[in-house]
Amino acid sequence: MYLSIIIPALNEGHRLPKTLDSIIGFLNRQAYDSEIVIIDNASTDDTFQVAKSYSNKFENLKVMSEQKRGKGFAVRTGMLAASGEYRFMCDSDLSMPIEELPKFLPPLCKADVAIGSREAKGAVRINEPWQRHFIGRVFNILIKLLVLPGISDTQCGFKVFRKNVVKEIYAKQRVGGWAFDVELLLLTKRAGFTLKEIPINWYYITGSKVKPIRDSVRMLRELLVIRRNVTTGLYDEAPELLNG
Repeated sequence: MYLSIIIPALNEGHRLPKTLDSIIGFLNRQAYDSEIVIIDNASTDDTFQVAKSYSNKFENLKVMSEQKRGKGFAVRTGMLAASGEYRFMCDSDLSMPIEELPKFLPPLCKADVAIGSREAKGAVRINEPWQRHFIGRVFNILIKLLVLPGISDTQCGFKVFRKNVVKEIYAKQRVGGWAFDVELLLLTKRAGFTLKEIPINWYYITGSKVKPIRDSVRMLRELLVIRRNVTTGLYDEAPELLNG
């Protein structure tokens, strides 16, 4: 299996059809083998049923449940269940057109981890409210000061990890909330894997699960947890034994 697309979904029954139609259409045009892994993250709507209904439209589609609420835990479940040499984390609203995926893969990118960036040179944000952009930039400054300098956009929901990176990095993951991206990228750099930011076209789509003020407070708390984990040597301990 060359590519796995991992989609965490919390109450996304209304948005999944459009997203899956786009992804399946794209994958059917590619020459490589691929799969889609959808993780229903304790939804209270029909997300699981909608996802399962696409099993007859795309042969290699898995639908899983993760009852431990948190996007980070859902992504981890999907990454470890996937089979692809490259494993692409994808937001369920598909705010980055799926046609940009080749930017993350060889031959265009040969890094161990490639992350979508809304701040890298050449990136374009479309229709994003200025307040959300401002809060995001302030939070990025805190990330750089407290935990992880050198990355302009840790929170974009589109990232590719090589199979060997998944085995090592996700075994050490501890944070399941919105700051899980920061932890994973920190672990990536600590392990010496190569990382590249990919400029993308990113469309703001209404209905986001992110609540800027509330979630910024939660993310700050998680940043402090990550910083504590670093200073106490938690990430230096032997990782859990995980399949994947």
